[in-house]
Amino acid sequence: MEDHAPGDDAGARSATTLAALLATGEDAHVGRRLSVDALRAIRTHLGMDVAFISEFVGDGRVFQVVDAQSPACPVQVGASDPLEESYCQRVVDGRLPELIHDAAAVPAAAELAVTSALPVGAHLSVPIRLSDGRVYGTFCCFSASADYSLNDRDLAMMRVFADLTAAQIDREAARERRVATTIAQVQAAIGGEGMSMVFQPIVATATHRPVGFEALARFDMVPRRGPDLWFADAAKVGLGVELELAAVRLALRALSDLPPDAYLALNVSPASALSGRLDDVLGGVASNRIVLEITEHQMVETYDGLEAAFRALRRRGVRIAVDDAGAGYASFRHILRLRPDVIKLDMTLTRDIDTDRSRRALASALIGFARETGSAMVAEGVETAAELATLRRLGVEAAQGYHLGRPGVFSDVVRAYALSRS
Repeated sequence: MEDHAPGDDAGARSATTLAALLATGEDAHVGRRLSVDALRAIRTHLGMDVAFISEFVGDGRVFQVVDAQSPACPVQVGASDPLEESYCQRVVDGRLPELIHDAAAVPAAAELAVTSALPVGAHLSVPIRLSDGRVYGTFCCFSASADYSLNDRDLAMMRVFADLTAAQIDREAARERRVATTIAQVQAAIGGEGMSMVFQPIVATATHRPVGFEALARFDMVPRRGPDLWFADAAKVGLGVELELAAVRLALRALSDLPPDAYLALNVSPASALSGRLDDVLGGVASNRIVLEITEHQMVETYDGLEAAFRALRRRGVRIAVDDAGAGYASFRHILRLRPDVIKLDMTLTRDIDTDRSRRALASALIGFARETGSAMVAEGVETAAELATLRRLGVEAAQGYHLGRPGVFSDVVRAYALSRS
């Protein structure tokens, strides 16, 4: 056993540093790691044999985090025992003091079987109280031999760590509640509650007539958030592919009513393409009228699987587009590896392209690349006639944006298309 030094500067510094770390942990894994480090700092500083965090579960006590000087420690993570036979319960209800220098000298402790079984000499234990007032469990240390050098300052330090542990548990519980809420909301959207589709025309720059329509998801649900955040949150809880496929199914309902010479553009992530489930979702539809837009927001570690998935879809007539070209490095990787049928020029390049030479230069390079590789070019985010005229002069064949048509419900968009043909 290490010597105990109540005012040891090194021990105090390590405890303070770990306390700060414990207070900043944001997920369960980090919280558990920091709890282990906190226990070790406490145990080492106090010269104890074992430190642990227990949780009260029903009539039992479960050891959630343990740090011990010896690998042969009788206290193991995940083990449990009856709460009434423990020091923990008796400290919480006041039958035992929080600081015991020698358990054998305290009758209420000496009568417990665990005192001789472990054995327990010195013992410190403080409740872990959550923000709602509930007692989660206890923060404890003990040694096999008595230690009369322990004092109120040591007990105060234990309480600080217990409070920090409670704060971490509260944060983890709040995170779990947020995750559960997100899962419920996303599952509701997958089931058809609150998610709808709008359609934005993609028009030929020469004729101003639609050649396609991009389907865009909208969410009429609380909390009010943009679709990007809904899909991002769905991905975080493992439901990203499910939500995307639900949106694709919803958009496909409009395909048969679109003009026969127009295609339907659907946004999908690499994860959805790699899932192998797009084949089933697209089964039975006129695949030659489908363009799958792969967003640039998700990095792809290896393209082999993605290329294979797209080869199978292309054999059915599906075309592949890379979205947001020019917005980031990932889009260029997508273009080089996937050899898309359509390249969509990001709005960061189309915005003010009529007056910004740098944007025109980069857009011209991408347009030349598309021409050289046989890809069609679509410009996004066109908001003025001057931008459209410049893009047409540079060789862009199709464009979309508020200047050409805002996203709208299916019937309104098709009506506008019909008027443009008359």
